[in-house]
Amino acid sequence: METDVSANFTSVDKGQAAGGAASGFKLNPVGVSSYMRLYPGFDAQAANGLRYGASVELRENFESGTNGSSGTAASSPSANTSAQTVFVRRAFTYMATDQAGIVRLGQTDGVLGLFDNCIFTSQCWDAGETGLNGGGPQQSAPSNVIPPFVWLSQSAADYGNSKVVYLSPQFYGFDLGVQYAANEGNAFSNDSGSGPLQSATCGQASDNCINLSSGNDPTRWLNQVAVGLRYQHNFGAVDFKTYGFWETAGKEDPTAITIVKTAPGAGTGDIRYDNLNFYKAGVAVTSYNITAALDYIGGAVNGALAERPTGGASMNAELFGLTYANGPITLGSQFGVIDSQGQGDLVGTSQRHEFELAVGGNYKVAPGLQLVLEYQYAQRHQGDFDFTTGTDGKTVDARYQGVTFSTVLTW
Repeated sequence: METDVSANFTSVDKGQAAGGAASGFKLNPVGVSSYMRLYPGFDAQAANGLRYGASVELRENFESGTNGSSGTAASSPSANTSAQTVFVRRAFTYMATDQAGIVRLGQTDGVLGLFDNCIFTSQCWDAGETGLNGGGPQQSAPSNVIPPFVWLSQSAADYGNSKVVYLSPQFYGFDLGVQYAANEGNAFSNDSGSGPLQSATCGQASDNCINLSSGNDPTRWLNQVAVGLRYQHNFGAVDFKTYGFWETAGKEDPTAITIVKTAPGAGTGDIRYDNLNFYKAGVAVTSYNITAALDYIGGAVNGALAERPTGGASMNAELFGLTYANGPITLGSQFGVIDSQGQGDLVGTSQRHEFELAVGGNYKVAPGLQLVLEYQYAQRHQGDFDFTTGTDGKTVDARYQGVTFSTVLTW
C-alpha cells in the first residue's frame, strides 16, 4: 500500500488549443494519491523434489480525471471511487527443479525482468516505486512530459503479455534464459465479453483478434523470441553481476490497408515498420554498501518495445545508477539518456532526444513501514514536433520536475 503527496511543475501545466492558443485549462501542481497492490499465490514441493506454484498480481485502476463539461457537473468523490477497479497485472504458473531449472507460463516477466529485478536498472532504492520506471512524481504528472522506460526490466511492456520463459540452473556463475510469446497480449483476449470457450469479439479473422498475422495494423508485432546469458560472482568484498540479451519479433503483414510513403502528418497506421531486433546489456558492482550499475539497450526498436519506422534511426539508450544501503537507510539515483526515432512520420526529418534524472531514498521506520522522498527531472526534444499538443509542426520541448513524499507499507 502506497500513499503519496506530490508536487509537479511541467511545460504542459497550461493547456493549448489547436494553433498554440491558450485553452484556458491549468493544472494544480499538488496532488495526494493512494495505490494498492495484492500478490496472492502459493508455492509447493512434491516428494520427488519438483517445485511448483502460481502467482497473481492485482492492482488498483482509476477513473479518469473528469472535470465536467459545459452544462454538466464534475464527478463527485463518491462517483470517482465507484469507478475504480482492480485488474490483473501478472498471472502465471511455474515448475522447477534444481537440476533442470524453472519454467514460467502465463502473464509474467520475461528474461529481462527475471535477470534484473531492480539491480542493473537501479530501481531498488525507493521502496518499490521504481524511480524512472513510472515511479515517484511520474505517477501524477501529465503523460506528454514523461519519457518511456525503454530499458523494459520490471515494466508492463516486458511482463504484460502471456509467454513461456525458461531459466537454466546456474553453472560456474552463468545461467541462461529463453522466452517465447505468440503476440502482444493474452490469447483469451479473443474471447472477451464471453466465456473462454465462446468466442465473442473475434468471430473471424478481423481487427478484433489479438493473434493476427496479417491485417490492418503495421505496428503489431508477433512471435517474440528472446535469449539472454547472465553471470554472477563474488570476488571477496566485491559482488559482480553482468548480462547480455537479444530479442526479435516478426510483425503483422499489412494486407488489409495501403501503406503510404512516410511523410510529416502521415498516420501511425500508414507507415511501414521494421521487425523488432534489439540487444541489451548491463553490469552492476557492489562493494561497501554501494552499488554502481549501467544498463544499455540499442537496435531496431522505438521507445518501450515499439517497432521502429522503416528508415528511422536505431535506438540507443543508457541508464546509469548508484545505490547506497546501510541499515534502515537506502539512497539512490538514476540518470537516463534516450536517442530514438520518436515520431514515426518524421523519419528523415528529425530524431528524438530525451534525458531524465531521479534522486532520493527511503527510511525504514519499522518492519513493513518505509518513508520515501524522491525528486525527478526530465526533458524531451524532437525537431518539428510539439510535445504539448502531440502534433507535428513547430518544435516545442517537454520539461518536467517533481517531488514526491511517500508512505509505503508491505505485509
